[in-house]
Amino acid sequence: MGTEIHRVVPPAARQPSGPPQFPSVLFRRVEESVSAETVEEPSFFRDLNLEQVVAGITGGWSEYHLQPYFHVRPGDIASVVYRQEVMKELDTEPVMAAVGAFTKGMRLMRDRAALAAKRHYRWERERTFLGAIELYCQVVRRLGEDLEGLKLRSRGLRAMREYLREYLGWQRFEGLDAQQVSLRERLDGIRYDLLLRGDIEVRVHEEAEDYNEVIERIFERFRRGAVKGVDVELRTSSGMNHIEAEILDRVARLNPETFQELEAFCVANGEFVDEGISRFDREVLFYVTYLRYIHRFREAGLPFCYPRLSDSDKGVECRDTFDLALAARQVNDGARVVTNDFQLRDRERVFVVTGPNQDGKTTFARTFGQLHYLAALGCPVPGTDARLFFFDRIYTHFEREEVAANLRGKLHDDLVRLRAILEEATSSSIVILNEAFASTTVKDAVFLGTEVMGRLCRLDALAVCVTFLSELATMDPRAVSMTSMIDPDDPAIRTFKVLRRPATGLAYALAVARRHRVTYEQLKERLSS
Repeated sequence: MGTEIHRVVPPAARQPSGPPQFPSVLFRRVEESVSAETVEEPSFFRDLNLEQVVAGITGGWSEYHLQPYFHVRPGDIASVVYRQEVMKELDTEPVMAAVGAFTKGMRLMRDRAALAAKRHYRWERERTFLGAIELYCQVVRRLGEDLEGLKLRSRGLRAMREYLREYLGWQRFEGLDAQQVSLRERLDGIRYDLLLRGDIEVRVHEEAEDYNEVIERIFERFRRGAVKGVDVELRTSSGMNHIEAEILDRVARLNPETFQELEAFCVANGEFVDEGISRFDREVLFYVTYLRYIHRFREAGLPFCYPRLSDSDKGVECRDTFDLALAARQVNDGARVVTNDFQLRDRERVFVVTGPNQDGKTTFARTFGQLHYLAALGCPVPGTDARLFFFDRIYTHFEREEVAANLRGKLHDDLVRLRAILEEATSSSIVILNEAFASTTVKDAVFLGTEVMGRLCRLDALAVCVTFLSELATMDPRAVSMTSMIDPDDPAIRTFKVLRRPATGLAYALAVARRHRVTYEQLKERLSS
């Protein structure tokens, strides 16, 4: 009666007529499900704030260890489509209601099994464990019935429905269900008399007048109108005390056959959760937790869509998209979430993002990376429409605090990290650079930035380069200039909109000049007066 999440039926206990192993509702290929358990958090997660997103998604489900499912992406687009099918189906109320009831019931069942393991007294432990098996049988049967009543289109959920058809008719499950029902009925039918004469005496029940009825007759004369029921919560978390346990022991001695059968049943079914059911219970939470996470954004009026992916066409386009990690904080604070659009056409490959500080440039870069990664997982992404590239790797270079143990200077460290990225990246990679070379002179930064941009363009990789160097936006036709905008009437106000505009820096300078009344027209007017 352990409490591990992956409770399986030992291979020796399976009968030849048992159902086949359920493949996976999350992985189209079995080898991907095996590798997922060993994958650590990708190195770019913190730069893109994806660790915050995953923490928000999986929060409250720590016992299921779901993080690895978000750390590894499918190996091909066909596997992404397999996931999108399941996600879209769960994104409908009837299917989510059926699966949600299943996951809730399975979690309660596991809690009950864990509670049984913590009970100190023998028969209380066995009866609590029997309750866990009872709940398991009910939850699995209900899921089978619910899925039978749905018109499922996704391959993953159809496979689960077929698996349940066979599993519910399997001799082992039918025997488990029939035994637990029989045991519960026999235990519930036990009656005994308790005599308190200084000591506690437990006797076989003898038929006598029901004192509940006697009391109700006596107090009937005092009844005035309808009587409201009173619900009382019975707290059982602390378990039995020693007196109750002693009474139960004496009841067991009066009914030895039933209690011996209970003990034998619990020993024989210590591992009662089927492997396929257990796998589905955990894997389907990848979809359930993600959809529940984005529900609050949808309620706030923010859009999500299912992206189209290509591993050959590098033309990307997104509408009304946003940084999911930042939006989580803004929605919590009741702040407005700014959305942005972007597009790469034909041979365009690199976004060069310039503009004033603290105005959404880094957010734009993170958004680009988040969208591609979440899309590659098979998830709906922020936005009304999205066409994205199916990459092989994501590489990021964000500014880091200097570490005393690192004897290299900041510029040297930047060069070492960038060299490693450019040597490893392929034409199918995504590279995101945020304010590289900010620690050196403008002249050196232009030289180094030009070299890096040249390498990226020749590599033909998709990239975002956030920089204060407007020169980089015009050095290659494959570069696209994106500029963060400010309020034209007040340069102190950031709009956090990033638009496809030339990187001249003049818009910001003009806004500052207008605010201080030193534009050419304003000076002419002042001098002539």
